[in-house]
Amino acid sequence: MSEAAMLQEEARRAGVLTRWVDVDGVEREVEREVLRAVLQSVKADGPIRQRLRTARCGDAVAMPRATGTACWVDDQGVEMEARTDANGRWRLPDQPGYWHWQQGAQRQLVAVAPQHAWWPQHTHRAWGLAAQVYSLRGNCDAGIGDSAGCVRWREQLRRHGGDALALSPLHAGMLPGPGHSPYSPGDRRWLDPLQASLVQVLPEIAQSVLDKDASLAEAVAAATAARRVDWMHSAALKWRWLRQARQHLLSAAPAQWQQIRAWCGSAGESLRAYCRLAADTLSGNAEDHAFAQWLARQAWAQVQAQLRSDGASIGLIADLAVGCAPNGAEARSEGTHLLQGVELGAPPDAFNPQGQAWGITSWSPSALQDEGFAPFISVLRAVMAGRGGLRIDHILGLQRLWVLPCGAGAGQGAYLQYPFEDMINLLVLESWRQRCVLIGEDLGVVPAGIRQRLAERGILGIEVLPFVREGDRFLPASRWRRDAVAMPSTHDLPPLAGWVRGRDLRWRARLGELADLPTALAQRRKDARALSAAANGAGATLEARALSMLAHASCRLALLPLEDALGSRSPVNLPGTTDGHPNWRRRLPRAWDHAAVETRVARISTTRRRLPG
Repeated sequence: MSEAAMLQEEARRAGVLTRWVDVDGVEREVEREVLRAVLQSVKADGPIRQRLRTARCGDAVAMPRATGTACWVDDQGVEMEARTDANGRWRLPDQPGYWHWQQGAQRQLVAVAPQHAWWPQHTHRAWGLAAQVYSLRGNCDAGIGDSAGCVRWREQLRRHGGDALALSPLHAGMLPGPGHSPYSPGDRRWLDPLQASLVQVLPEIAQSVLDKDASLAEAVAAATAARRVDWMHSAALKWRWLRQARQHLLSAAPAQWQQIRAWCGSAGESLRAYCRLAADTLSGNAEDHAFAQWLARQAWAQVQAQLRSDGASIGLIADLAVGCAPNGAEARSEGTHLLQGVELGAPPDAFNPQGQAWGITSWSPSALQDEGFAPFISVLRAVMAGRGGLRIDHILGLQRLWVLPCGAGAGQGAYLQYPFEDMINLLVLESWRQRCVLIGEDLGVVPAGIRQRLAERGILGIEVLPFVREGDRFLPASRWRRDAVAMPSTHDLPPLAGWVRGRDLRWRARLGELADLPTALAQRRKDARALSAAANGAGATLEARALSMLAHASCRLALLPLEDALGSRSPVNLPGTTDGHPNWRRRLPRAWDHAAVETRVARISTTRRRLPG
C-alpha cells in the first residue's frame, strides 16, 4: 500500500474527512500536511475508563452474549427485569435515565434518552429577548455589564408576557487581554464572576467596601459610565472589589461567611481543583475564586427565580461555547481529552468569506468515547444548572468540526467527525433531566440532513432574517422552520438597522477586507429591497415591517436581541477580526428612546400571542 493510501486509510479510521465541499458547492481535497497534523492531534493516549452506550426510549439493543437472567439498574440502585424482543435484542426501559444492564458478570452502562428534548407545556409561540451580558447597563458594574443589568429588561418581559431571556456565554474566562471573547472561555464548567453583580447579591458588603476605599469607588463609578468595555481595566477593578468584599465578610459577617464556605465545601474537589488552577492563571487566591463562584451562582439563580416568578415559561437561556482556550483551567485539568496542536474554526462561508480560526480547542472524539463521554456530560450539566434553556454554539460541531493546524490559514483544515447520535442522545437526555429547552446554532456550511435530524429530536435551529430566503427571494413568515428560533440578527451580524445600511460592509472596507465597497453596498441595497417586498406587515420603516414579519414567523420561539430592540446599527462582533473593530466591547447606550423600545417589544409580544398554536 502506498504512503498516500495508508494516510487515507488512517484518516478513515480516525474519522478525518479527506474531502470537503465549500460554500460554493465545490469539492476540495485536504492537503497531505494538514491531514498528518490533524491525525496526530486526535490520538488518545489515556486508558479506557468506561464505555457508554446511548439509545432512545423504546429501542432495543444487542448486548454481549451471557447466560442467566438480566436486569436493568437505575442510578438509584432500583432494579427491574430486562426482557428481549423476538430478535434477541434487549428492550430498553421506558423511563429515560442512566441505566446499567446486568447479566451475570456482564455490566453495561446505557444512557436512555427520550425521543424529544424538553419543552414547556402549553407554550406554543414563545418569545423573549437576547442580551450580550457584558454590554448591559447597571449601577456600579465597574464597566462590565452583569446580572444586575438584567433588571430593566426583566421588567419588559414581565409587562409584555415574555418567556425567555437569552444570555451570551457566562463561562469562567481567561485573564482579559487583546481580542478577548466570551466564546474563548477558560473553563465552561464554571461561571464568570466578572458578569455577576456584587451589589445585587451582597449590597451592604459591596457598599461598605466602596465607602472604605475612595479610590476604588471613584474608579468603579468612572468605569460604569464608560462607553465601551475595557476588559483588562474593569476586570482588575472587579477582582479588587471582590477580594476586599471577601475580607470584609470575614470580620463583618462571620456567620454568613461560614455559610459561603459550607457551600464551597459541598461543591467538592472539582471546585477546589478549578480554584487552584484559576489562582495560577488569573488573580487572587483559591479562596477568592471559590467566593466568586458562590457569588456568580447566587446572582444568576436570583435572576432565574425572578423570571419564573414573573411567569416566564423558560427563563434564562445559557450559551455553550464550542470549545475552550488551550491554556485555560479546563484544558489544563482535562488536557488528555482535548485536541492538541490544532485549533477550531470555520471554512469560508456566508459569515466570513475568508474563513475563521478561533484559537480554541475541543475534545478528541476517541478520547471522549474512552471516557464514557464524562467530560461532555459534566459540561452540559454545568451550563444547564439553574437555566430553562441552552443554546449550543455551532451545534454542527457535534457531527463534525473544522480543525486546522495552529497558525495555518482558516481554509487549510479538515473536518473531524464526532459520534453525533451519541452526543445528541446525551444532550436530549440532559435536557429532559434539567427541564431545559435546546437551541442549536445551525448556521454556516450546513451538512445535508442535519437540520432535519435535530428537529426530529426537538432541538430548535436558528432562522436569521437575512438568510431566510431562496436565492434572492426572502421567504414569507409562514415558511420559516417551525422547529427553530426566529431572530433578526446574531452576534456575528449587525443589528437589522445596521444590516440594511451595510454597516458591516463599511467596517470591512475600512479594515481592508473588502476591495469593492460600492458593489457590495449595491448588492445589500438590492437585498434590502427584496426584504421590503417580502415584509409587508405593519410599520412605516423597513425595520419595523421586518420585525413584524419576524413576530409572525411560524417558529416556536422568537428572540429579539437588545441591539435590535434599541434600533442600534453597529455590529457586536466582526467575525474573523481580532483588532481594528471593537469586538465584544460595545456597551448599550446609557439613554435611549423608551417609547420606541416599548413599541418594538409590544409588537413582538402582541403578534406572538395572536398566532395559532
